[in-house]
Amino acid sequence: MADAPVQRLPRGRHGLTRDEVETSQRLRMLVAMADAMMDKGYVGTSVADVIKRAGVSRETFYQQFSSKADCFSATFDAAADAVVGAIAADLRVDLADLDSAQDADPAIRYARFEQAFTAYLEALATHPAYARLFLVEVYAAGPEAIARRSAVQGRIVDLVARMLDVTSAHGRFACEVLVAAVGAMVTEPLVSQDVDGLRALHAPVVDLVRRALDVESG
Repeated sequence: MADAPVQRLPRGRHGLTRDEVETSQRLRMLVAMADAMMDKGYVGTSVADVIKRAGVSRETFYQQFSSKADCFSATFDAAADAVVGAIAADLRVDLADLDSAQDADPAIRYARFEQAFTAYLEALATHPAYARLFLVEVYAAGPEAIARRSAVQGRIVDLVARMLDVTSAHGRFACEVLVAAVGAMVTEPLVSQDVDGLRALHAPVVDLVRRALDVESG
């Protein structure tokens, strides 16, 4: 996966602690899972595919994961952190501390949304394997994975609602619709690996929010 290159450990003595070795192996397996699913999808990806790409033994795999589904869950969490974390980092805020009553000025709320949405699209474009796992393959991984996806989507809705200073039930529902619609719209460009098509969603989506907030266009 071009967005997260991971080197195999050198053979023989390398000076790393056991914890460092296990961390490196785990990261390689997460990357390998995302990469394999980029090529084969969730159903077509096997544990053998993961260990071959990661350069680890089957014993090493099962020391850290109980099954392919368990490895997928860990990889999904990493993917969610990459996507949601990129938005938070770009806004320079802690999601847990973001104040829902920070700004009443629609122009400020619009500018914050545009900044966050730009970061979101760039995160998807920069981490295509993680993005596809997060938005597409998760639906093939079973009910538990889908529940995981719903929980993360709820985190994104919370962030959007706070950025836009939404407090009413009606406003919250509008944020849910917006997040769900964007998730559906980015899926086809991700599957077809159309980065330009992905980024082309920026203008119409931010314009929709601008109009909803009744912010004058520059």
